[in-house]
Amino acid sequence: MPAPHPVRRSRVALGALTAAGLLALLLPATPAGAAGVHHGHRSPAPQTALDAFWTAERMRAAKPLDLAAPAPRSTAAVRHGAPLTVAPTLTRLPKTPARPGALPQAGGPWTGGGAVTKTTGRVFFTYQGRTAACSGDAVTSGNKSTVLTAGHCVKLGGVWHTDWVFVPGYHDGQAPYGKWAATKTLSTPQWTASEDINYDVGAAVVAPLDGKKLTDVVGGQGLSFNSGYNKAMYAFGFPAAAPYDGSKLIYCGGTTFKDPLFSGDHGLDCNMTGGSSGGPWFASFDEKTGTGLQTSVNSFGYQFWPHTMFGPYFGDDAKNLYTTAQGT
Repeated sequence: MPAPHPVRRSRVALGALTAAGLLALLLPATPAGAAGVHHGHRSPAPQTALDAFWTAERMRAAKPLDLAAPAPRSTAAVRHGAPLTVAPTLTRLPKTPARPGALPQAGGPWTGGGAVTKTTGRVFFTYQGRTAACSGDAVTSGNKSTVLTAGHCVKLGGVWHTDWVFVPGYHDGQAPYGKWAATKTLSTPQWTASEDINYDVGAAVVAPLDGKKLTDVVGGQGLSFNSGYNKAMYAFGFPAAAPYDGSKLIYCGGTTFKDPLFSGDHGLDCNMTGGSSGGPWFASFDEKTGTGLQTSVNSFGYQFWPHTMFGPYFGDDAKNLYTTAQGT
């Protein structure tokens, strides 16, 4: 990402910028949107058309989305409120092979199986005339059709992405649980209005597929809002920039920290690259079942701070986004 740019690896191209110059890049020129107001984009494309459009070759060729310029941010702290947790929704779990091993893990293929291999997937869309990709996660929701991702994975540069689909359990061009077309994409009001990096959270409501709803097919992860910092977390995604190729589910894990620089985000030692943007971060993650409480998404990294990923704090505005999406 820009200086924070979306995981291209969501990074910041700072070069020889002074601290003052960096601050000028990161602070917003426009005010953040009004809290609690969510604007979204409705997709006119029918499911059948998007299924035909996103062939295995087109999915493999989709490029990770990068930000060309730093996303602005506000000087106000992210709004914190009462903690809220939502339990995972389980379907029949995939067979669990060998467990991946002890934390910390700075980036490697997930070999633990479990629900995360079904709920996490790649997100594909058209942006500025080219096919692009991010990551996303199916979560427990009232409409059984909600996907969480990064804000820049639904809208960037003032433009909502089109041809948006979620492919849970993606593997090397394959869609084992189908391609789920978005009927509506949404983001936090602050990202929608001014692309404030502290609120880089997006959501999609997907249409039923073959008469079934998303979480009835793949299950849904739990969620946690206003849960604090410095937690043991696992991050997942489908990085597609070198040394990765987007074909496999990759994870990182360790104890998070609060960004000491220019955002209020969580930080985690992680070498995931572009394409992992929007992938879920989990607290209280159970390796045995592959379930947890989603508390953030892959968002950005600083170019001068290698092998470190940052994700937005899930405060009241992320909670309101989730509430709006699941009620759509």
